[in-house]
Amino acid sequence: MSARQRTSRSPGRVLKVDPRKPDPGAIARAAELIRAGGVVCYPTRCLYGLGADARNAAAVEKVFALKQRPATMALLVLIHRPEEMAGLAARIPRLARALMDRFWPGRLTIVLEAAEGLPAPLTAGTGKIGIRLAGHPVASALVSAFGGPITGTSANLSGSPGCVEIPGLDPGIRNGVDLVLDAGRLKGGVGSTVVDVTGEKPVVIREGEVPKAEILAVAKEIG
Repeated sequence: MSARQRTSRSPGRVLKVDPRKPDPGAIARAAELIRAGGVVCYPTRCLYGLGADARNAAAVEKVFALKQRPATMALLVLIHRPEEMAGLAARIPRLARALMDRFWPGRLTIVLEAAEGLPAPLTAGTGKIGIRLAGHPVASALVSAFGGPITGTSANLSGSPGCVEIPGLDPGIRNGVDLVLDAGRLKGGVGSTVVDVTGEKPVVIREGEVPKAEILAVAKEIG
């Protein structure tokens, strides 16, 4: 059965992966499914996430449907290298670069002005895009193998707690994705800090792994 056939006919199966050195075959399989328009459940630093081709509007809409997420809430994306921001963000302010240098990979999601041509559901009409450099070895390998940005939203129903281990994954999500990459129990916690740098001053939307005080300190350093 081809990857394209799997995305429309059968629920996701589970592949166990080493959280530090994931099997290249499993990663290639997951990337193939994403390339075919499917959705993959994969581990991030704190929680399991849902990965789809961030440039494929239909795939992004599948993620919204699985999460029962309101269309007014944008999705962040994961990248493998900072250079990949070029096609996602209209511009990258000096502060954004300073924050990237200090806190990436993982830990920090940076909200920037979105580039033109991105799927409307991805930005939810805000004109902004949240971007994070993948920090977990499995997530990083997956984004690299896919060759482009993938969605980085948590694998849970909208408004519900995040998933730290696959046995706790919502049944509807588990049956709706095309593949689950199971790296065991994750550390959980508050997740990445989300900071909006589209204005004159940074706005911390969600305080997570990076304290707000550290964000403001970097902003003060660069003036």
